[in-house]
Amino acid sequence: MADSGYEAAGDLVTSDGRTLAYLEVGDPDGALVIHHHGGPSSRLEAKLFADAAARHRLRFVCLDRPGMGGSSPQPGRTFADGATDTIALADALGHREFGVTGWSEGGPWALAAAACIDASRLRHVTNIAGGCYGAFGDNWAADHLSKADAMGGTLALRFRPGFHLMYASIGFGAKHFRRSFGKQLRDSVNDYDQRVLARPGVEDLMLDAFADCFAQGSGGLVADAELLYRQWAFDVTAIDRPVHVWQGTDDRLVAAYVNRTVADRMPGAVWHEVDGGGHFIAVGAADEILAVAAGDLGA
Repeated sequence: MADSGYEAAGDLVTSDGRTLAYLEVGDPDGALVIHHHGGPSSRLEAKLFADAAARHRLRFVCLDRPGMGGSSPQPGRTFADGATDTIALADALGHREFGVTGWSEGGPWALAAAACIDASRLRHVTNIAGGCYGAFGDNWAADHLSKADAMGGTLALRFRPGFHLMYASIGFGAKHFRRSFGKQLRDSVNDYDQRVLARPGVEDLMLDAFADCFAQGSGGLVADAELLYRQWAFDVTAIDRPVHVWQGTDDRLVAAYVNRTVADRMPGAVWHEVDGGGHFIAVGAADEILAVAAGDLGA
């Protein structure tokens, strides 16, 4: 994986005294894109986009969501709170206008930004293979989920202690059994994703981000994931601003059906299908994805 050169870490103290940790890559003088990482993942995910961000002259910043990586927990967190944190980070970085992207578990947070942040400030929105499991009711797409996500949804809604145990187990594996965790990851995805993982440095960066997610334990990820499975407090069918939805047709982790349905019911959706693509199109198609963002932001 080529070295794009620029990388800077930072911490933002919010108005309620929490710390938000973030990592930025790309062009420090470029248009701002705030990225919402997947789950399990962390701000380190930004490194996967460093080269594409630099090529498209974007200041690409990924923040740890509360309780993950280096960010303080936020009990009772909501999607609206996520939008507030996004605005606070843009303000702290000196940008009035910006874009957001979200991958996998971060996709719903990008959609929440589209629902909550004024279009005069938020100039671009991208949802990449988002885990949109609460968009139309509690775990509405249960029949179309991977085995792991189907179990997670059931536990999140019906047996919270089991959900905690599931994520604690994932965290233990990510932190202490890196090699076997990586093999499980490779075995769970399609050929497209395996080729992405085989690129120099990519699998190691992903495993670093996964492990860092659990720096404070699994509580932050549990709280985050529960919000995804329960009916969302915002209505995607009312989002009529442009929202770019990227999806691989052979995604083994988030079925194409999920985001195709979201796109069909969201008036502003702009559908981008990657034929044969898997869950890691965020990396495999990063140039194309960030080219669209750069166009919207005038980068």
